[in-house]
Amino acid sequence: MTYDDLIDRANITDHVLKYAIGIDQHQWDLYRSIFADQIMLDFSSWSGDPASIMPADDWVAGVRATLEPFDATQHVLTNFAIDLDGDSAACTCYMAAHHHLVVDGDRQMHSIGGYYIHGLKRAGDGWLIHKTQLNVTWEMGDRGLFELAAKRGSASMV
Repeated sequence: MTYDDLIDRANITDHVLKYAIGIDQHQWDLYRSIFADQIMLDFSSWSGDPASIMPADDWVAGVRATLEPFDATQHVLTNFAIDLDGDSAACTCYMAAHHHLVVDGDRQMHSIGGYYIHGLKRAGDGWLIHKTQLNVTWEMGDRGLFELAAKRGSASMV
């Protein structure tokens, strides 16, 4: 492994960590900045929907609408395994996502865990994610909290 490979691996790790920071701190410009303009998304292990290609702006808007109404979220990314291939890379990392919502004064939580596989391409002096696959291996709590959060989000827009 060369010095440049180590630098690329560190930069990719930092870049992918912005995925969690952007969501949890509601830094939507930061979250958008990590993606190429068009991205392939495969969240079928969570949603059951097939993989699709969409504009990153649409993806970010959807994530924002889904997660911002929660009282808190925490996305944890760890155990980064990065395969470099010139100006392309694959980054596999473990993930846990916790979603907190206060319902009638009671804090409720839904959590998922598993791993992401991100496909990245070099862009200028950095990297951009052009492909993301979520692989959910466990789930705890009430998935219905997403519907309650969505209703909260819709009510706040009125």
